[in-house]
Amino acid sequence: MNKASTTSKPGFQVKQLALTGLMSAVICILAPISFQIPVSPVPISLGFLGIYFVVSVAGMKIGTISVVIYILLGLAGLPVFTGFTGGPGKLFGPTGGYIVGYLFMALICGYFIDRWGNRILLTFAGMLIGTCVCYLFGTVWLAFQSSYTFPEALAAGVLPYIPFDLVKLVLAATLGRELRTRLKKADLL
Repeated sequence: MNKASTTSKPGFQVKQLALTGLMSAVICILAPISFQIPVSPVPISLGFLGIYFVVSVAGMKIGTISVVIYILLGLAGLPVFTGFTGGPGKLFGPTGGYIVGYLFMALICGYFIDRWGNRILLTFAGMLIGTCVCYLFGTVWLAFQSSYTFPEALAAGVLPYIPFDLVKLVLAATLGRELRTRLKKADLL
């Protein structure tokens, strides 16, 4: 047996599993916190903040797996979706498109962070693109579920939230980038 085969690292190490669990927990803690606004069936939630933070810290692979775990936990009925709800009804309800969009948001944001994490403008651009893709999924599903036209769904489910989501993006990217740097220095990432 050669020495290289006995010292090779497995595809997913214990520290990566632990980080994935921790990042899933971050999303599960932040996403249910929400505030209903009278002009929309879509609440203001900290879900985007959770996704932004997780991918800023952990990157595309762990970030996306963390989102999948979050969605599966919510689908199983744990109260991790907005308003501390869970179950298939929430996923197939008016805001379900945003929840599904989280997956694509994590993939896109994480890709940009992994590829250009040291270039802040490209990182923000990737996070904005990921956000727009999530908005698209959410708007299409909201229009379908609520019998809105696409512009009506956009006005109800996206436009009021843009300023809040930009603040979340900047906050999570800034804090996440710093934590990612520290985790790398400690050889935990």
